[in-house]
Amino acid sequence: MTRMTPSEAFVETLVANGVDTTFGIMGSAFMDAMDIFAPAGIELVPVVHEQGAAHMADGFARASGRHGVVIGQNGPGISNCVTAIAAAFWAHSPVVIVTPETGTMGIGLGGFQEANQLPMFQEFVKYQGHVNNENRMAELTARCFDRAMSEIGPTQLNIPRDRFYGDIDVEIPDPMRLDRGPGGVDSLNAAVEMLASAEFPVLLSGGGVVMGDAIPEAVALAERLGCPVVNSYLHNDSFPASHPQWCGPLGYQGSKAAMKLIAKADVVLALGTRLGPFGTLPQHDMDYWPKDAKIIQVDADHKMLGLVKKISVGICGDAGATATALTEMLDDRELACDATRDARTATMVEEQQAWEAELDEWMSEKDDFSLDAIAEAADEPGDWLHPRQVLRELEKAMPARVMVSTDIGNINSVANSYLRFEEGRSFFAPMSWGNCGYALPTIIGAKKAAPDRPAVAYAGDGAWAMSMSELMTAVRHDIPVTAVVFHNRQWGAEKKNQVDFYGRRFVAGELEGGESYSDIAIAMGAEGVRVDKIDNVGAALTDAINAQMNEGKTTVIEIMCTKELGDPFRKDALSKPVRHLDKYKDYV
Repeated sequence: MTRMTPSEAFVETLVANGVDTTFGIMGSAFMDAMDIFAPAGIELVPVVHEQGAAHMADGFARASGRHGVVIGQNGPGISNCVTAIAAAFWAHSPVVIVTPETGTMGIGLGGFQEANQLPMFQEFVKYQGHVNNENRMAELTARCFDRAMSEIGPTQLNIPRDRFYGDIDVEIPDPMRLDRGPGGVDSLNAAVEMLASAEFPVLLSGGGVVMGDAIPEAVALAERLGCPVVNSYLHNDSFPASHPQWCGPLGYQGSKAAMKLIAKADVVLALGTRLGPFGTLPQHDMDYWPKDAKIIQVDADHKMLGLVKKISVGICGDAGATATALTEMLDDRELACDATRDARTATMVEEQQAWEAELDEWMSEKDDFSLDAIAEAADEPGDWLHPRQVLRELEKAMPARVMVSTDIGNINSVANSYLRFEEGRSFFAPMSWGNCGYALPTIIGAKKAAPDRPAVAYAGDGAWAMSMSELMTAVRHDIPVTAVVFHNRQWGAEKKNQVDFYGRRFVAGELEGGESYSDIAIAMGAEGVRVDKIDNVGAALTDAINAQMNEGKTTVIEIMCTKELGDPFRKDALSKPVRHLDKYKDYV
C-alpha cells in the first residue's frame, strides 16, 4: 500500500494499463489528474469537439489493439461523446470513456453542468464503474480497463469531480487479461465432423479474426479446406486480398463473387463474426445466404451464437485459437472437400474473374436517374467524375500497409466493393451504428496509434461537414492524414430512396452551396487539392500520401463527382407509399 492522492491513483492505474495517449478537451472537472499526465508519460490530445475525441479513441484502439481513452468536462463535454461511444460499441472497440461528474455535494441541486451521466451510456458500454468513494479509485479504474478487454467493448468510468482529492492508501492492481481458448471439446469435434463431410465449404472471416490478430491462423485453415473465403460486412481486412482464395466482402455493396460462392456452400464456417443482420441482407438483387447449408459459428461472446442466423454448431472461443485447433484436427483427416477441390477452385476463379471484369466495366450507374445526373453534369463547369471510376482509381493507387476509414453514405458504401487490404487493423467503419462524421476523427486516432502507416479517410460532402473541423487537430498536433471528400452536392444515400420510392420528390437532400472543401482545408492549415479529371485521381492520392509520410502534411483531396447514385442504403426497410387524403393523392 502506498500513500497517494486519488488523482495519482487514477493516473498510476492508467500507466499500469499501458496508457500513453488520451483524447479529449481539458476541463476543470479532472484538472487535478490532468496536471500530472505529462510526468506519467500520458499525452492528452486536445480536439475540436468531444465526439471527435471519442472517435479518435475508437480508431486508436482498433489500429493498436490497445485501450483507447477519451475524457472530457462533466455534463456537455461528456454528452457530446455518446454517438461516438455507440459506434465503438458496435465495432467492439476497447474504449474507456472517463466521465467526470458533478461533485457529490451538488448532485440533485441542478448545478452548473450537472447531468446523470450513467444512463446516457448504459446501452453502449459493457461495464460502468462509478467511483462512489475515493478509496476505490484504483480498483474501479482498473476494472473498467480489464472489462473493456474481457467484454470486448467500451466501458465507462464515472468519477464525481470531488473524488480526485484527498489522501488514500492504494495498491495499484495489475491488469487482468483473459487467456481465451479454442472452445469446448464437444463443439470442436462436431465442427470437425461437419467440415470433414463438406463438399463445398466456405470460410466467412469476420471482425474477430482482426481483433484477435488471427489472420495467419485463418489463412492456414482456409488452405487446408481449399475453400473460398469471404469477409463479413465492413471487415475487408480480415483476410489478405492477394490470397488466391479471397473472394471479397458480403453485405451492402459487397462482392458478387463472394455472394455467389457462399450461396453454393453446404457448410459455412463463420469465424469470429456475430453474423449481423445488415451484413447478410440481399444485395445486387441476390438473396445469397444459403438456405440449406450447415452453419458453424465461432464467436468469443456466447450470446452471439445463433442469435441472428440458425446455426448447426456454436463454438465459444477465440478466432485464432479455434482456427488453429480445427486445422490441427483436420490435418490428418480425409476430407470430402479434398476430392472436390479442383472443381471448387475452378468455380471460385471463374466468379472472381467475372466480378473483377464487371468492376472494370462498371464505370457509371445505368438507372434513369443516374443517366439524367450524368447528362446534367455535362452542362456544369469542369469534368465531374463517376464515383465508381474514382473508387477504382483510388484502389489502384493505395499504398502498402494503408489504413482506410469510411464514413456513412452512398459513395462510401459503394467503396466496399473496391477496398482491399493485406493485413488486419486496416479498415475502420461505423459498423451497425452508421453515424456521419466518423471517418476523419477515427483515422486521426488510428494514425496516432500507427504513425508508420499511411492513413486515408473517405467521406461524402454531407458527412464531411460534420467533422472536418478536426483537420485542425491533425495539423496542430502533427498527426498527418489524407482525406478524400466525394463532393456530389447531395445527401446521396437517402436521396436514392426518394428516387426509388418517392417519385424524385427531393426534400432536404441538396447540398448546393458552392463550397470548396479544398480551400477550407487550406484555411485550416492543411493542404487542399481539387480533382475534376480522372487522370489526376491516382496521382493526387500518391502525392498526398508522400506528403503525409515524408513531410508530415495533412491533405484534403476534393473529388468533384456527378450525382449518380448506387443502390439505396435501406432498400429492405422501405415500401411504396400509400396515400388516402386527397391533398396527398399525387404523392405516390
